Amino acid sequence: MKTLSHSLRWFTAGGLAIGLAWSSVVSADTPATLTLGYLGMERPDDREPLSVLDPVLDDEGLQGARLGINDNNATAQFLDQEFVLHEAEVADGGDVGGALQSLIDQDVDWIISGLPAESLMELMDHPALGDRVVFNAGAADDELRGESCHPNLYHTTPSRRMLADALAQFLGYKQWDRWALVYGNTDEDRILADVLRAAAERYGHRVVGEAMWPHDPMARRAEGGFHAIQREIPVFVQELPEHDVLVIADETDYFGEYFPYQTWAPRPVVGTQGLIATPWHRAHESWGAVQLQRRFEKLADRWMTPRDFGAWLAVRSLGEAAARTGSADRETIIDYMLGEEFELAGYLGLPVSYRTWNHQLRQPILITGPRMVASVSPQEGYLHPRTPLDALGADEGESQCRF
Repeated sequence: MKTLSHSLRWFTAGGLAIGLAWSSVVSADTPATLTLGYLGMERPDDREPLSVLDPVLDDEGLQGARLGINDNNATAQFLDQEFVLHEAEVADGGDVGGALQSLIDQDVDWIISGLPAESLMELMDHPALGDRVVFNAGAADDELRGESCHPNLYHTTPSRRMLADALAQFLGYKQWDRWALVYGNTDEDRILADVLRAAAERYGHRVVGEAMWPHDPMARRAEGGFHAIQREIPVFVQELPEHDVLVIADETDYFGEYFPYQTWAPRPVVGTQGLIATPWHRAHESWGAVQLQRRFEKLADRWMTPRDFGAWLAVRSLGEAAARTGSADRETIIDYMLGEEFELAGYLGLPVSYRTWNHQLRQPILITGPRMVASVSPQEGYLHPRTPLDALGADEGESQCRF
C-alpha cells in the first residue's frame, strides 16, 4: 500500500510536470492572432446597375477582405502569426453602432469599413470604437481626409481629388486642355464637379462650359430608349462652347454612359464614364496584377472591383506590417505602417505607402476605358520633392487635416 501510494504520488507529480512542460510548449507555439472585422452596408434597393451586363453585387469589398486574409495567412503560418476575419453588415441607413458592437463582441481589434461617408463618420464618433483602427475602403469623400479626419482612420481607397488629379494629369499629357463639364443633379455629382473644376485649374486646363443633366436617376426607364437619347444628347451638348474633351460627373451612374458616341462634336468622353480614373480595373494586368486577378476570381467567382481592392489593401497593410515587425502589437504595427520603411506591393508599378498627415494611402491611379488600361498616373513630368505619388491629392502643406 505504501509502495502504491508512493507510486501514485510520483505519477501525479511527474504527470503534472509533464503536463506543465507540454502546456509551455503549446503556449510557445500558439500563433499571435490579429482579429479583423469587415463592416459593410447593404446595397440600396433603388441602385440598380445601368446595364444588364453589370451584375448586382452584394459582397463588394467583403470578398477583397477575405482574399487579403488568405494572402496574409499564407505567410503568417511561418511567422507564428494568424489573421482572423469576422463580418458584419448594416442595412441601408441602419444601426452602425449595433454592427460595431457585434464585431467588438468577437474581439475585433481592427476594422475594415465599406461604409459610405456619413455612416463612417458615425462609426468614428461611436464611443464603443475606443482606440480601434478603422480602414476606409469605400468612401472617396475628401472631407474624411481633411477637416473630418481622425487619428485612428486610414484610407486605402483614393479620394475624389486623387482621382480627379490623376485624370487631369493624363489630359494634360494629351494636351486636351479645354473641358466641357456635364454633371448630375445629386449632391455627390455637385461635389465631384467642384473637385474636377479645381483639378482643371491646378493643372492648367480650362472649363470652357458646363451644364447639369436635369433628369432624375429613374427617368432612364421611361425615356424611350436609344432613339430618344440619340436625339436628345446632341441637342443638350450643342450649346456648350468648343472643347477638346467632354468631362462627365455622374457618380450614381444614371446618365453618363449614354454620352459616348452621342455628342454633337466628335469628342472623347472622360470622367466617371468613358475614360475613367480608378484604383483598380478588371482589365489591369501589368506588374503581376494577373496573379491577383486570378486569385480573386477563384475565391469570389467574379471580377475584382475598386472596393474589393481597397479592402484587400487594408488587410494586406496589416499583414505586411506584422510580418516585417514580427509583432501583433497595435502600436508597433501602426508605427511601422507610418514609417519610411513601409512599402506594400499593390500590383500598380510603384509600392504604396501611407501619408503621415492624413493617413491616405498614396498609390498610382489607372486611367482606363471599358476593356483596356490607357495609362497610369502620376504622369511623367509631374514631379514632387518627396515622391511623384504625392502629386495626386492633398499635399501636406495644403491639407486641412489636424490630428
